[in-house]
Amino acid sequence: MTCSTLAAHRWLYALHNDGRLSGLASLAPWRTLVMPCLGGLVLGLFGLLIAKRFRHRPVDPIEANALHGGRMSVRDSTIVAFQTFLSNGSGASLGLEAGFTQIAAALGSFCGRLFRVRRADLRILVGCGAGGAIGAAFDAPIAGAFYAFELVIGTYSLVNLAPVAVACIAAVGTAHLLGGVSTTLSLLPHPQLTLRDTLPVLALGVFCGLIGIGTMRGVTLAEVLFRHLSLPSWLRPALGGLMVGGLALYSPSILSAGHAAVRKVLEEGQALGPICLLLIFKVLASSISIGSGFRGGLFFASLYLGVLSGSLFGFGLESLGQGGPSVTTCAVLGMSATAVAIIGVPMTMTCLILEMTADLSLASGVLLASVLSLLTVRQLFGYSFATWRFHQRGESIRSAIDVGWLRELVVEKLMQREVPCRAPEMRLAEARLSCPLGMGPHIVLTEPGGRYRGIVLLSEIHAPDHPSERSLASLALQRETVLTPGMSCREAVGLFERAEADALVVVADYATAKVVGMLSEKYVLRRYAEALDRTRRELAGEARMV
Repeated sequence: MTCSTLAAHRWLYALHNDGRLSGLASLAPWRTLVMPCLGGLVLGLFGLLIAKRFRHRPVDPIEANALHGGRMSVRDSTIVAFQTFLSNGSGASLGLEAGFTQIAAALGSFCGRLFRVRRADLRILVGCGAGGAIGAAFDAPIAGAFYAFELVIGTYSLVNLAPVAVACIAAVGTAHLLGGVSTTLSLLPHPQLTLRDTLPVLALGVFCGLIGIGTMRGVTLAEVLFRHLSLPSWLRPALGGLMVGGLALYSPSILSAGHAAVRKVLEEGQALGPICLLLIFKVLASSISIGSGFRGGLFFASLYLGVLSGSLFGFGLESLGQGGPSVTTCAVLGMSATAVAIIGVPMTMTCLILEMTADLSLASGVLLASVLSLLTVRQLFGYSFATWRFHQRGESIRSAIDVGWLRELVVEKLMQREVPCRAPEMRLAEARLSCPLGMGPHIVLTEPGGRYRGIVLLSEIHAPDHPSERSLASLALQRETVLTPGMSCREAVGLFERAEADALVVVADYATAKVVGMLSEKYVLRRYAEALDRTRRELAGEARMV
């Protein structure tokens, strides 16, 4: 994907270098404006064609592991990867990482389904694919492994370390064998971090967290604005491309993900004025790219935003004249902190920066700034970019931890289908004969058509203080509170608590109120606890050790 995209850059922009747009000093103005617009038009038409054939939305690795037990479609993922290639290849201000993690994770899912592995193992294979793709892309196997655990699998586990580590090492080895592009960064000379630099590093983490929140809010705002335009959806990427091209007239580093631009800032440095403008323009360009409908991710774009944010913070420290980390040091720390704010993976970014720079003297500062950035985002915003996108679609997931079983554990699968029913008009004398002690704790009252009228406790029927001529309807409980077959286990537990009931009747729907089963609170809680324990054992790897 990288080689194909670089070839597209060379052809579309008439380049004579390796195809890195963001490292150039200038581009032909007409190409800068036209090519992103043309790419957006092609992407929009392709999306229109796809929409006519496929009505469903592709599932990404995080959503697959959280809600679908690791099941992904290779066909859908191939489409996403191609759309990412079209977007980045035409110059949209996004990275390729979303594309190749998507297709790699889908291939892992395909292999797992081919060999019919268990649900827990299928989720691990999805993580292996995504982690291997990141490791190979950045020549950083440790960062790739942490990416798999933090973002795609959702938790660390020693038992699962072996398959993930092997996948990442194999991916990096394959990339080396095929001549993959190196991402090693060289830094300008910078002093060692000292204890007195702790407060500036903490402040830098908070600053980068705010930049990350602003970027995510900007993406949301751009999407809202483009949706309100009186344009068909397939034309929006073309307009977005034209806008991105207009911003890139200031500097080509606005285009694409920014690989070469990161290298240029760290190795050559930039003045304060250009840094401010580049940061603003890059945030706008990335927000417009996603908001208008381009495909891609903010993984590497967030690294470039971090270099700019850190450099800006470093210039601010210099202007105060109180000492502190150098501009170069702040740029490296900002690269990690801003990426953590947006992507939400502190250990991944810490290892990635250290593997890319090979400068272990920055390890403590990188980790400290990353943690403060993560805490800032969690306190003020609550989401990473991926989980924020889920939240906007109405999903409640906040990580890749497997919660899909909660939605699969519905009332219909738990309820007792054979229910003892009696007429509400039946007298207690008759009921005591037809419902002897020991037959079950509850009797359901129904009308001739099966409509629900309440629950009666068997102990109340046989209570000696009730006269024999009394009707069952006078003892009925929970006349209005019922369950439906499609209710989730969590909804059912909440309803039991609010109603203070030991058992509730399940009706086909609220309109007909026809009884189809019964469910007890004790059974729901037991199944819920069993499912939670199974998930805990899978996360810890215990299920794979037996």
